[in-house]
Amino acid sequence: MKTQFALGCAMTLAFVTQPGTAFAQAAQDTASAPEEASEGVGEIIVTAQRRKEKLQDVAVSATAFDASALADKAVTNLADLQNASPALSISDGGITQSINIRGIGLASNSPSVTAGVATYVDGLFQPPIVQANSFYDLASVEVLRGPQGTLVGSNSTGGAIFINTQNPLLDEGLGGYAMFGGGNYNSVQSEAAVNLPVSDTFGLRAAGFYRNRDSFYTSVGPVGNDAGKLREGGGRLTAMWKPGSFQAVAKVSFNDRDTGGYAYRPILGTPYDVFRVGDIRTISFDTPVANRERSFQASLELRQELASGITLRSVTGYQNKRINALNDVDASAGPGGIAEDYFAGEKVYTQEINIISPTEGRFDWILGGYFQRNDIAIRILQDQQGFPTDIIGGNQRTTTGLFAQGNYEIVPGLEAQLGARYSTYKATGYGDVTIGAGIPGFPPGGLAVASLAGSHKDSLATGKFALNWKVDADNLLYALVARGYKPGGFNSPTSNFDPERVISYEAGWKSAFLRNRIRTQISAFYNKYANFQFNVVEPSTGFAGVENISTVEIKGLEAQVQGRFGGFGFDANVAFVDSDLASVTFVNTRQLGGANLGPQCPAGTPSAPPFCFDYAPFIQTTGGGPNLYAPRWTWGGGVEYEIPLGGEMSLTPRVNYAYVGEQFTYIGYSPLSDRLNPRGLLSAIVTLRINDRLKLEAWGTNLTNKDYITGQLNSNEFYGAPREYGVKLNVTF
Repeated sequence: MKTQFALGCAMTLAFVTQPGTAFAQAAQDTASAPEEASEGVGEIIVTAQRRKEKLQDVAVSATAFDASALADKAVTNLADLQNASPALSISDGGITQSINIRGIGLASNSPSVTAGVATYVDGLFQPPIVQANSFYDLASVEVLRGPQGTLVGSNSTGGAIFINTQNPLLDEGLGGYAMFGGGNYNSVQSEAAVNLPVSDTFGLRAAGFYRNRDSFYTSVGPVGNDAGKLREGGGRLTAMWKPGSFQAVAKVSFNDRDTGGYAYRPILGTPYDVFRVGDIRTISFDTPVANRERSFQASLELRQELASGITLRSVTGYQNKRINALNDVDASAGPGGIAEDYFAGEKVYTQEINIISPTEGRFDWILGGYFQRNDIAIRILQDQQGFPTDIIGGNQRTTTGLFAQGNYEIVPGLEAQLGARYSTYKATGYGDVTIGAGIPGFPPGGLAVASLAGSHKDSLATGKFALNWKVDADNLLYALVARGYKPGGFNSPTSNFDPERVISYEAGWKSAFLRNRIRTQISAFYNKYANFQFNVVEPSTGFAGVENISTVEIKGLEAQVQGRFGGFGFDANVAFVDSDLASVTFVNTRQLGGANLGPQCPAGTPSAPPFCFDYAPFIQTTGGGPNLYAPRWTWGGGVEYEIPLGGEMSLTPRVNYAYVGEQFTYIGYSPLSDRLNPRGLLSAIVTLRINDRLKLEAWGTNLTNKDYITGQLNSNEFYGAPREYGVKLNVTF
């Protein structure tokens, strides 16, 4: 009986992370937005460090996009960001996405392991479930690379991503926009927003979207399925009240996403690969599949500026995310397959308080406190040839943080920055894995074979020290050392693992040339990454659990450039990441299929699962290798040229290219079963601007129709979208 496979699936499908703090998005006057420039590249304003700052003046390696830039780069969801930002890798894991920056983030499918790249929407930390939602009515996206242990806290060892939606615009009249489009695979898409300034101090903004397309896949199994389709919609209502020095912003949003089920196939080199049929666009399931994800989010931000210039800020948040799915766990019509009825739900409660000084003078500072609680519930019912395995349980997690950061101008142009944070984390779990419920010879409720219970708590001080030298108006040099961590956790009532820790050293140079027509960022970094958490099998028991298996050294270089010369514009980025995971001895589970095989057999006793198993032939020692989900090279860019057509009309063709190098997903380093091959994706968009209110766009993605793998879940793999193309009509009113 594949009980351990069921437990592993539960770990993957119920995976939840915990943040160290939530980023409190400022209101519209401090949200990221382009700042007009008389010529050259326009300034981008970011707020990830709690203040309105020019990206070129922030001493951190970062990439930021306003709504227009996101559209130009064909970024429509979180996963697309890896095609626009260097050193970022986002791998598809079905229920979750493994996000890694500079080779640090998430490499385990256990729910006990938290993420190492914190993601926020409108100031609220996002659990990794229900993260594939489409973007709409955005103000900006900011990607910060390297540990963000002071202002973000735990779960930001690799970096942080901030997604900011639009607020009402009080200084503009009634207006908005609407977009309608269609394309191949019978795709239909629409998006609209209305800005309603009720008075000089109060305004509303309503936005919504809808997407629908056919599946990229053909189902040939004995049971008909429509896995891989998309039907998604959502809406958001924002209210802002700004009477003088006080400001309140309230947001409520919902999203409903139906994909028809996971469209995946067995990985080559795993037990079910012999049942693969056709090419990567052919799926063959012997059980019905379905997948529906729903989310609700509400936030309230309050800001009060005192007469002294000090700002008090409060951000309160609530989220409710739910997933219902029917899964063909073995992704095939082969014998002994597993059908699964899956549910996961998570409620998140957050509160952050900030006290922020004005920036005038030689010294400025910020103080803050943070609280978060996550309530998680899972119910996974599996059936293998009539034999049931039930995985029912949940956990509660609590995170707190106290932090402070100060900036002091030593001499004109030279600033010292010191930040510190103390974070605490506590998790408790409950539940069991039971088998045989309703089967003669088993207890009525089934036999408990594994416990989901346990508890863990830890705490750590993190922070940052930096020297920032503003050489002149166009050049910034900086050097920093930062410490980050993500919490440990538990496997069972008797098994715990330690937190991961990283020390990062970084130096960078940001500059502008030719009267701001060219802007660059260059950085170099070195990370010492300790207590790497990974899911392994312990032969003495036969059960899988998370262990701290190794240390990792990571070093690299990053560079970005933007240019604008009249109607001609371009951008490019490149990252080189050299990582070294120390040698590890482990049981290679790729060829075991995730079954519950039992403990190691005594010497001379043949294997007899699930009573015992001889693991010796599957024990492997690696000679070391790159860290998981850490492509050595990522690079890309885009070029565009605006062609005047007379009057207000213009035609702007743009071409983008993005390359993500090979990356390994498992410490076996098999080129057959453990590697995502490199890929280069070409996209293009042609915009016919008729006037300031009307434009027509023709677009295409993956223009070379490249086949590529986007991620793995247990013994199955996911694939990227084929060539897509279509047209969109955009109306502004």
